[in-house]
Amino acid sequence: MTLEVRPYQQAARVAIHAEWAAGNRKTLLVLPTGTGKTVVFAKVIEDVVREGGRALILAHRGELLDQAAERLYHATGLMAAVEKAEDTSMGRLERVVVGSVQTMMRDKRLAQFNPAAFDCIVVDEAHHVLADSYQAVLSHFPDARVLGVTATADRGDKRNLGLYFDSLAYEYTLPAAIKDGWLCRIEAQTIPLQLDISKVGVSQGDYKVAELGTALDPYLDAIADEMVAAGCLSRKVLVFLPLIRTSQKFAEILASRGFAVAEVNGDSYDRADTLARFASNEVRALCNSMLLTEGYDCPDIDCIVVLRPTKVRSLYSQMVGRGTRIAPDKDALLVLDFLWHTERHELVHPAHLVCDSEEVAAQMTKNLESAGCPVDIEVAEVQATDDVVRAREEALAKTLEEMRKKKAKLVDPIQYAMSIAAEDLSGYVPTFPWEMMPASDTQIKLLEKKGIAADSVGNAGLASLLIDRLAMRQAAGLATPKQIRFLEGKGFKQVGTWSSAEASNMVSRIEAAGWIVPRGIKPAEYVPEGGSYYA
Repeated sequence: MTLEVRPYQQAARVAIHAEWAAGNRKTLLVLPTGTGKTVVFAKVIEDVVREGGRALILAHRGELLDQAAERLYHATGLMAAVEKAEDTSMGRLERVVVGSVQTMMRDKRLAQFNPAAFDCIVVDEAHHVLADSYQAVLSHFPDARVLGVTATADRGDKRNLGLYFDSLAYEYTLPAAIKDGWLCRIEAQTIPLQLDISKVGVSQGDYKVAELGTALDPYLDAIADEMVAAGCLSRKVLVFLPLIRTSQKFAEILASRGFAVAEVNGDSYDRADTLARFASNEVRALCNSMLLTEGYDCPDIDCIVVLRPTKVRSLYSQMVGRGTRIAPDKDALLVLDFLWHTERHELVHPAHLVCDSEEVAAQMTKNLESAGCPVDIEVAEVQATDDVVRAREEALAKTLEEMRKKKAKLVDPIQYAMSIAAEDLSGYVPTFPWEMMPASDTQIKLLEKKGIAADSVGNAGLASLLIDRLAMRQAAGLATPKQIRFLEGKGFKQVGTWSSAEASNMVSRIEAAGWIVPRGIKPAEYVPEGGSYYA
């Protein structure tokens, strides 16, 4: 059986094996919804089986188990035994088992397995891995290599996945998937309707669904009117709501506005028929109470309405991901966002689909609110980044003025990051345990030798990234931190983009002029003859 493996899928496959070979036995794969994560882990499992090993695929819902087994077969020809409820893999000859975590976590069920039964374990939807149920299963097989697969690498209760996984083997971002043509463009529109959820409580890192349903009820008619105004009557719409009763009520309201609408939930006796009618376009709007967040594919959905506000990025990505697949005559996915009024400021918005920096995400959300129309999220991210950089430059100018007065000998790491236009440095957040450790004495000495104020470097991860960047810039012959500090202190701009030779030449000219800028040179406008260079 042959299956065309996309370039990024093959790259991910190779990277996973490389991490395992390097001793990182618990590694993570991050792929956006709709980019074929099942194909990747199926091929990895195929590699393991060819070497004589056995594999376990863990999931938390029956539908996901069936889907994993089916896709494993289509991708590799491998059959899988099932471990859920009354179904057991005991005595079966298949070298792959798909297991329900709710079933396998039970002591009696788990005791049937030899701790060395599996050579690798795949955790589908790996953002669940920190739950006690998953940990019970994984700890029973201590020597198995583990691959976690998820669309996003964070979790609502903020217990970082780096607490479990040793490394991130491969990440393919949503913007990259869109740019490469594997997913469709996304446009976001903020609906100017104030929805008050400030009194809704929080449980296990996210809003309580029962209270959300109650808080949302008074706004459902107005939301339906706004959907009509946004042109949703001509679109294929999937709506996510917090409760079954809220979903059913909203479906009735949409029907009264002219939508060909249906509602589906876990208790629906006609669920398969309803989904088939939606797939065939007999139904053009489908309401559900979080049933379809995982494992549901309908490529021609071109509008997602999120009426289940969340603090969990992975959950939001899953909801939006139901509409990111490409389909004939589908130009873009429209995501409707709402002005949720809350005392907290941790809500996930469309900006979080593409922004790593919370600062840029906040600015993008603000820009979308003022736009009043659909905006391509990639275009919006670029604009928000420009806005943030502009604000940082203004702040940097003030900082430089203060530093001129202090005549600091070393460069602040954030100032340095901004001077060389390094967003990965200025917005760095540690992920894995070693990155969160304090910078080592060796790192501190090396950074200070290079001109960086190491006492402002908060962790080993940032120190390592700074050291790597300094080495790359030195090899490329770019301006040093000390040259940048001195010349920007004299008013020159973007010295971080100059070559070291150009910076040295200007320092020499200033020295020859008695440590003042030579006449005829305007620092704020000056550009070296060689132009600018970015490392």
